[in-house]
Amino acid sequence: MADAFVDRSLDEIRFWSRIMKEHSLFLKLGFHCDDTKLIDEANRFYTIFEDIENQALSLSPDVDPQRIFDFNNTVHNAVCHIWKFKRKVLDLIIRCRIGGNNFPLLVDHVSREAAYFMKRLEQLNTGTLDPLPDAIINENVFFLRIMADHAKFINHLLDPSERKLVEQAREFSHDFDQLLFQAIDLNSMRPQSQTLPLLDQFVDQNRVSVRQLRDFKKTARDLIEACRIKSIIPPLLADHVFREASHFLEILDSFELALSSSK
Repeated sequence: MADAFVDRSLDEIRFWSRIMKEHSLFLKLGFHCDDTKLIDEANRFYTIFEDIENQALSLSPDVDPQRIFDFNNTVHNAVCHIWKFKRKVLDLIIRCRIGGNNFPLLVDHVSREAAYFMKRLEQLNTGTLDPLPDAIINENVFFLRIMADHAKFINHLLDPSERKLVEQAREFSHDFDQLLFQAIDLNSMRPQSQTLPLLDQFVDQNRVSVRQLRDFKKTARDLIEACRIKSIIPPLLADHVFREASHFLEILDSFELALSSSK
Protein backbone atom coordinates (compact mmCIF):
# COMPACT_ATOMS: atom_id res chain seq x y z
CA MET A 1 0.00 0.00 0.00
CA ALA A 2 2.89 2.35 0.72
CA ASP A 3 4.17 1.89 -2.84
CA ALA A 4 0.72 2.64 -4.27
CA PHE A 5 0.49 5.76 -2.12
CA VAL A 6 3.88 7.00 -3.33
CA ASP A 7 3.19 6.21 -6.99
CA ARG A 8 -0.23 7.83 -6.96
CA SER A 9 1.01 10.91 -5.13
CA LEU A 10 3.93 11.46 -7.49
CA ASP A 11 1.75 10.92 -10.56
CA GLU A 12 -0.79 13.46 -9.36
CA ILE A 13 1.80 16.05 -8.37
CA ARG A 14 3.82 15.68 -11.57
CA PHE A 15 0.74 16.19 -13.70
CA TRP A 16 -1.05 18.91 -11.73
CA SER A 17 2.00 20.95 -10.70
CA ARG A 18 2.78 21.48 -14.39
CA ILE A 19 -0.85 22.47 -14.96
CA MET A 20 -0.70 24.97 -12.06
CA LYS A 21 2.58 26.36 -13.38
CA GLU A 22 1.06 26.93 -16.81
CA HIS A 23 -2.08 28.48 -15.30
CA SER A 24 0.19 31.09 -13.72
CA LEU A 25 1.66 31.90 -17.11
CA PHE A 26 -1.71 32.06 -18.89
CA LEU A 27 -3.16 34.38 -16.26
CA LYS A 28 -0.08 36.59 -16.43
CA LEU A 29 -0.37 36.87 -20.23
CA GLY A 30 -4.02 37.89 -19.84
CA PHE A 31 -3.39 40.71 -17.37
CA HIS A 32 -3.18 44.34 -18.47
CA CYS A 33 0.44 45.53 -18.51
CA ASP A 34 -0.34 48.03 -15.73
CA ASP A 35 -1.42 45.29 -13.31
CA THR A 36 2.15 44.78 -12.17
CA LYS A 37 1.29 43.37 -8.73
CA LEU A 38 -0.86 40.63 -10.26
CA ILE A 39 1.84 39.91 -12.83
CA ASP A 40 4.42 39.61 -10.05
CA GLU A 41 2.15 37.25 -8.10
CA ALA A 42 1.64 35.10 -11.18
CA ASN A 43 5.40 34.97 -11.74
CA ARG A 44 5.91 33.92 -8.12
CA PHE A 45 3.42 31.07 -8.47
CA TYR A 46 5.07 29.98 -11.72
CA THR A 47 8.38 29.66 -9.87
CA ILE A 48 6.78 27.84 -6.92
CA PHE A 49 5.10 25.21 -9.07
CA GLU A 50 8.08 24.81 -11.35
CA ASP A 51 10.11 23.96 -8.26
CA ILE A 52 7.42 21.52 -7.06
CA GLU A 53 7.33 19.87 -10.47
CA ASN A 54 11.12 19.48 -10.51
CA GLN A 55 11.11 18.02 -6.99
CA ALA A 56 8.42 15.51 -7.94
CA LEU A 57 10.33 14.47 -11.05
CA SER A 58 13.49 13.94 -9.01
CA LEU A 59 11.85 11.57 -6.52
CA SER A 60 11.94 7.83 -7.16
CA PRO A 61 9.15 5.32 -6.39
CA ASP A 62 11.17 3.83 -3.51
CA VAL A 63 11.21 7.11 -1.57
CA ASP A 64 10.11 6.98 2.08
CA PRO A 65 6.27 7.27 2.21
CA GLN A 66 6.59 9.67 5.15
CA ARG A 67 8.58 12.02 2.94
CA ILE A 68 5.81 11.89 0.34
CA PHE A 69 3.20 12.50 3.02
CA ASP A 70 5.07 15.66 4.05
CA PHE A 71 5.60 16.66 0.42
CA ASN A 72 1.87 16.32 -0.25
CA ASN A 73 1.17 18.69 2.64
CA THR A 74 3.67 21.22 1.30
CA VAL A 75 2.18 21.04 -2.17
CA HIS A 76 -1.35 21.30 -0.73
CA ASN A 77 -0.37 24.56 0.96
CA ALA A 78 0.93 25.97 -2.32
CA VAL A 79 -2.19 24.90 -4.20
CA CYS A 80 -4.39 26.49 -1.54
CA HIS A 81 -2.59 29.80 -2.09
CA ILE A 82 -2.87 29.71 -5.88
CA TRP A 83 -6.56 28.84 -5.55
CA LYS A 84 -7.05 31.96 -3.41
CA PHE A 85 -5.13 34.01 -5.97
CA LYS A 86 -7.33 32.75 -8.79
CA ARG A 87 -10.52 33.53 -6.88
CA LYS A 88 -9.18 37.02 -6.10
CA VAL A 89 -8.52 37.58 -9.80
CA LEU A 90 -12.02 36.37 -10.65
CA ASP A 91 -13.50 38.80 -8.14
CA LEU A 92 -11.49 41.68 -9.60
CA ILE A 93 -12.61 40.86 -13.14
CA ILE A 94 -16.28 40.45 -12.27
CA ARG A 95 -16.28 43.73 -10.32
CA CYS A 96 -14.61 45.46 -13.31
CA ARG A 97 -11.60 46.39 -11.15
CA ILE A 98 -9.13 45.08 -13.75
CA GLY A 99 -9.14 44.71 -17.51
CA GLY A 100 -7.11 42.37 -19.67
CA ASN A 101 -7.98 39.30 -21.67
CA ASN A 102 -8.76 36.64 -19.05
CA PHE A 103 -12.30 35.34 -19.49
CA PRO A 104 -14.11 35.07 -16.11
CA LEU A 105 -15.06 31.48 -17.00
CA LEU A 106 -11.41 30.67 -17.67
CA VAL A 107 -10.36 32.00 -14.25
CA ASP A 108 -13.17 30.04 -12.60
CA HIS A 109 -12.11 27.00 -14.64
CA VAL A 110 -8.49 27.11 -13.45
CA SER A 111 -9.61 27.66 -9.85
CA ARG A 112 -11.82 24.55 -10.06
CA GLU A 113 -8.78 22.57 -11.16
CA ALA A 114 -6.80 23.88 -8.19
CA ALA A 115 -9.64 22.87 -5.85
CA TYR A 116 -9.65 19.39 -7.43
CA PHE A 117 -5.88 19.08 -6.90
CA MET A 118 -6.21 20.14 -3.25
CA LYS A 119 -8.92 17.55 -2.65
CA ARG A 120 -6.87 14.81 -4.29
CA LEU A 121 -3.88 15.54 -2.05
CA GLU A 122 -6.15 15.49 1.02
CA GLN A 123 -7.62 12.14 -0.03
CA LEU A 124 -4.19 10.63 -0.60
CA ASN A 125 -2.84 11.70 2.77
CA THR A 126 -5.94 10.60 4.68
CA GLY A 127 -6.38 7.37 2.72
CA THR A 128 -9.96 8.28 1.81
CA LEU A 129 -10.03 7.92 -1.97
CA ASP A 130 -13.53 7.42 -3.34
CA PRO A 131 -14.79 3.85 -3.85
CA LEU A 132 -14.97 2.93 -7.55
CA PRO A 133 -18.71 3.70 -8.11
CA ASP A 134 -18.38 7.13 -6.48
CA ALA A 135 -15.08 7.86 -8.23
CA ILE A 136 -16.59 7.12 -11.64
CA ILE A 137 -19.40 9.62 -11.19
CA ASN A 138 -17.36 12.27 -9.36
CA GLU A 139 -14.48 12.24 -11.85
CA ASN A 140 -16.83 12.42 -14.82
CA VAL A 141 -18.88 15.29 -13.39
CA PHE A 142 -15.65 17.23 -12.86
CA PHE A 143 -13.81 16.43 -16.08
CA LEU A 144 -16.79 16.59 -18.44
CA ARG A 145 -17.28 20.20 -17.36
CA ILE A 146 -13.58 20.86 -17.90
CA MET A 147 -13.81 19.40 -21.42
CA ALA A 148 -16.92 21.44 -22.21
CA ASP A 149 -15.11 24.58 -21.05
CA HIS A 150 -12.13 23.78 -23.27
CA ALA A 151 -14.35 23.52 -26.33
CA LYS A 152 -15.85 26.93 -25.52
CA PHE A 153 -12.42 28.53 -25.08
CA ILE A 154 -11.15 27.05 -28.36
CA ASN A 155 -14.27 28.30 -30.12
CA HIS A 156 -13.70 31.87 -28.90
CA LEU A 157 -9.94 31.95 -29.50
CA LEU A 158 -9.94 30.63 -33.06
CA ASP A 159 -10.13 33.28 -35.76
CA PRO A 160 -13.76 33.59 -36.93
CA SER A 161 -12.60 32.87 -40.48
CA GLU A 162 -11.64 29.33 -39.41
CA ARG A 163 -15.29 28.42 -39.89
CA LYS A 164 -14.94 24.64 -39.99
CA LEU A 165 -12.85 24.43 -36.80
CA VAL A 166 -15.08 26.95 -35.05
CA GLU A 167 -18.12 24.84 -35.91
CA GLN A 168 -16.38 21.67 -34.69
CA ALA A 169 -15.49 23.36 -31.39
CA ARG A 170 -19.09 24.55 -31.01
CA GLU A 171 -20.36 21.02 -31.60
CA PHE A 172 -17.97 19.61 -29.00
CA SER A 173 -19.15 22.26 -26.53
CA HIS A 174 -22.76 21.19 -27.05
CA ASP A 175 -21.95 17.47 -26.89
CA PHE A 176 -20.00 17.78 -23.65
CA ASP A 177 -22.65 19.96 -22.07
CA GLN A 178 -25.10 17.12 -22.75
CA LEU A 179 -22.71 14.52 -21.34
CA LEU A 180 -22.24 16.68 -18.26
CA PHE A 181 -26.00 17.01 -17.71
CA GLN A 182 -26.28 13.22 -18.05
CA ALA A 183 -23.53 12.75 -15.46
CA ILE A 184 -25.27 15.17 -13.09
CA ASP A 185 -28.50 13.19 -13.51
CA LEU A 186 -26.65 9.96 -12.69
CA ASN A 187 -25.11 11.70 -9.69
CA SER A 188 -28.50 12.75 -8.30
CA MET A 189 -29.80 9.18 -8.66
CA ARG A 190 -27.08 7.74 -6.39
CA PRO A 191 -26.80 5.12 -5.00
CA GLN A 192 -29.51 3.49 -7.12
CA SER A 193 -27.74 4.54 -10.34
CA GLN A 194 -24.49 2.82 -9.37
CA THR A 195 -25.18 -0.54 -10.97
CA LEU A 196 -22.49 -2.24 -13.02
CA PRO A 197 -24.41 -2.09 -16.34
CA LEU A 198 -25.19 1.63 -15.98
CA LEU A 199 -21.67 2.59 -14.94
CA ASP A 200 -20.15 0.43 -17.68
CA GLN A 201 -22.28 2.12 -20.35
CA PHE A 202 -21.60 5.55 -18.85
CA VAL A 203 -17.83 5.08 -18.94
CA ASP A 204 -17.83 3.53 -22.41
CA GLN A 205 -19.91 6.34 -23.90
CA ASN A 206 -17.74 9.03 -22.37
CA ARG A 207 -14.52 7.33 -23.48
CA VAL A 208 -15.66 7.51 -27.11
CA SER A 209 -16.48 11.22 -26.84
CA VAL A 210 -13.32 12.14 -24.93
CA ARG A 211 -11.16 10.26 -27.44
CA GLN A 212 -12.76 12.25 -30.28
CA LEU A 213 -12.17 15.54 -28.43
CA ARG A 214 -8.61 14.52 -27.58
CA ASP A 215 -7.93 13.84 -31.27
CA PHE A 216 -9.47 17.19 -32.28
CA LYS A 217 -7.26 18.97 -29.75
CA LYS A 218 -4.19 17.13 -31.03
CA THR A 219 -4.96 18.17 -34.59
CA ALA A 220 -5.55 21.78 -33.51
CA ARG A 221 -2.33 21.79 -31.48
CA ASP A 222 -0.30 20.45 -34.41
CA LEU A 223 -1.83 22.99 -36.82
CA ILE A 224 -1.20 25.86 -34.40
CA GLU A 225 2.42 24.79 -33.85
CA ALA A 226 2.92 24.64 -37.63
CA CYS A 227 1.25 28.07 -38.07
CA ARG A 228 -1.27 26.50 -40.44
CA ILE A 229 -4.42 28.01 -38.91
CA LYS A 230 -5.40 31.47 -37.73
CA SER A 231 -6.03 31.88 -33.99
CA ILE A 232 -4.85 33.65 -30.87
CA ILE A 233 -4.26 30.34 -29.10
CA PRO A 234 -0.66 30.02 -27.85
CA PRO A 235 0.90 26.66 -28.77
CA LEU A 236 1.44 25.94 -25.07
CA LEU A 237 -2.26 26.43 -24.34
CA ALA A 238 -3.16 24.09 -27.20
CA ASP A 239 -0.84 21.45 -25.76
CA HIS A 240 -2.15 22.14 -22.23
CA VAL A 241 -5.76 21.31 -23.11
CA PHE A 242 -4.62 18.29 -25.14
CA ARG A 243 -2.75 16.90 -22.10
CA GLU A 244 -5.80 17.37 -19.88
CA ALA A 245 -7.99 15.44 -22.32
CA SER A 246 -5.36 12.69 -22.47
CA HIS A 247 -5.30 12.59 -18.66
CA PHE A 248 -9.09 12.23 -18.50
CA LEU A 249 -8.95 9.46 -21.08
CA GLU A 250 -6.39 7.61 -18.95
CA ILE A 251 -8.74 7.87 -15.97
CA LEU A 252 -11.63 6.51 -18.04
CA ASP A 253 -9.44 3.66 -19.29
CA SER A 254 -8.58 2.74 -15.70
CA PHE A 255 -12.30 2.76 -14.82
CA GLU A 256 -13.04 0.50 -17.79
CA LEU A 257 -10.36 -1.93 -16.64
CA ALA A 258 -11.66 -1.92 -13.06
CA LEU A 259 -15.24 -2.49 -14.18
CA SER A 260 -14.20 -5.32 -16.49
CA SER A 261 -12.46 -7.10 -13.64
CA SER A 262 -15.67 -6.81 -11.59
CA LYS A 263 -17.79 -8.66 -14.14
